[in-house]
Amino acid sequence: MPRTLRLAVAQSTVAQDPGDVESLRAGGAQVRRLMREAKAGGARLVQFPEGAIVYPDKHVMSSQGPDVVADADWSRADWSVLREEADSVAALAGELGLWVAFGSIHPLEAPRRPLNSLYVVSDRGEVVGRYDKRVLSHTERTWMYTPGTQPLVFEVDGFRFGVALCVEAGFPELFDEYERLDVHCVLLSVMADDAARALIGQSYAALHCYWVGYSIPAQYAATVPSGIVAPGGRWLARCEAVATPGLAFADLDLDSPEADIDGAVRLARPWRRSVRDELRRAGVG
Repeated sequence: MPRTLRLAVAQSTVAQDPGDVESLRAGGAQVRRLMREAKAGGARLVQFPEGAIVYPDKHVMSSQGPDVVADADWSRADWSVLREEADSVAALAGELGLWVAFGSIHPLEAPRRPLNSLYVVSDRGEVVGRYDKRVLSHTERTWMYTPGTQPLVFEVDGFRFGVALCVEAGFPELFDEYERLDVHCVLLSVMADDAARALIGQSYAALHCYWVGYSIPAQYAATVPSGIVAPGGRWLARCEAVATPGLAFADLDLDSPEADIDGAVRLARPWRRSVRDELRRAGVG
């Protein structure tokens, strides 16, 4: 099995009105352009932000808005165009032979609210996984979405990936769970203009000794750009800190000769796991 995998992490412009067909089409086209660039750069997998196709704004969706936040009116979403754009992304993934992880909303049968999801598409163009955001913000849970219930782990060339979305960065239990599920990398995709969130993602790479892909919308990149963190906590690659679409590339290497990565993967992670097991047996945590 290969021991290396090239990951690309995108920062793309995220639309916020699921009823604005022009912006949905533009967002989908931008995702596909970045997919082609990721493939040209040798990536095996490309990660996009939360809501890469669309992340609905609470004011836009409010049934009493825009000045009052209330139950989201999901009849405003153009579900047919959303489906077409997602299908086009999947089809291109198959053409390129590229794995893709991208965020969008997933409908449920009325009257249930939709899910805030991240789709995983294989290099054959098949949707092989969907992560439904489990921890919702107060606004999301009160007015907008149905929460998910399960973690998602998927494999590419022997590398195991976990997924988390935005506000979930504030819940270490989810990242502890992915360590126990033996992932090599967690894809953390966000929709937030928040420097601290990137620092938290970097901390999980240091604490759990796995890679972290951090993907944000291009419009927030001037605060903290998208990037990839190595086991041990070092940023390996970052997009430009400007509000334009882009990609960061890094090779995930299980046999890395770099001392910090080698020490984190080969020594620190198994040692810390054994210590945590001892602490649990002793009733700590």
